[in-house]
Amino acid sequence: MAGVTDMPFRILCKEQGCGLVCTEMVSAKGMHYADERSNKLAEINEAEKPASVQIFGSEPAVMAEIAEKLNHSDADIIDINMGCPTPKITRNGEGCALMLNPTLTGNIISAVSSKAANKTVTVKIRKGWNESNINAVEIAKIAEDNGAKAIAIHGRTREQFYSGKADWDIIAKVKEAVSIPVIGNGDVFSPEDARGMLIRTNCDAVMIGRGAQGNPWIFKRVLHYLDTGELLPQPSGDDKLNMIIHHMDMLIGQKGEQSGVREMRKHIAWYVKGMRNSTYVKQEIFRLSSRNEIVKVLKLFFL
Repeated sequence: MAGVTDMPFRILCKEQGCGLVCTEMVSAKGMHYADERSNKLAEINEAEKPASVQIFGSEPAVMAEIAEKLNHSDADIIDINMGCPTPKITRNGEGCALMLNPTLTGNIISAVSSKAANKTVTVKIRKGWNESNINAVEIAKIAEDNGAKAIAIHGRTREQFYSGKADWDIIAKVKEAVSIPVIGNGDVFSPEDARGMLIRTNCDAVMIGRGAQGNPWIFKRVLHYLDTGELLPQPSGDDKLNMIIHHMDMLIGQKGEQSGVREMRKHIAWYVKGMRNSTYVKQEIFRLSSRNEIVKVLKLFFL
């Protein structure tokens, strides 16, 4: 969710009932070299707690150094990314590429756990690298043995990226193999999906990623459905308009109008996806740079 789960988006999700939010993944090496952008990505606001900071890297010593640094941060959890499929990450032996090297995986988790004295350490993985290298169960056991307190698993291989269907059965196998909490991830786009994953896999929690893009209400709707069995209605046009403006104003407050509006464009595209005349409104939004101009177009769209 790099480029999506910035602080304003996380706060929106928290306001809708999300139990735990996670930062965009942060380069441990970037923090090691005091990169301003990397340090900024790791910042946590009180309004979003509890929150997890997700770091990535392939050098145990550097990962341990950053874990020790994060002991003094506002993060509640340090999450190690071993699931990112993006080529620019995996070609450096990071993200999901670590699943091809179980020994290094164990060394990194152990190094981070040993230095994160004040934080809980968790790990995010995938089903495996490809259909010939499905080793989520093995990696989950290594994570547990080396100090991880929970593991999240996306039911796709790296080769799949986000294509095809998530394999929830691999989540169930990981749950059976370890005693630490298991968080299921992949293809949860509705309250019914969340309930189905919990029943089918026996996982301890459900992680929602793409299902929350342009749809922060999903957390409130999932929680209500799990508690009562009742499906809350989808957000109305007014709900969407008000949420978009709220979201944009938070982005502008954090990043300034120019950057905030630029960042907001993709979110607006997700909010209006599938709606009548959405293609036209997206074209209009992407040529505007003023908050007030965008609000004017949106109000006409949602009439």
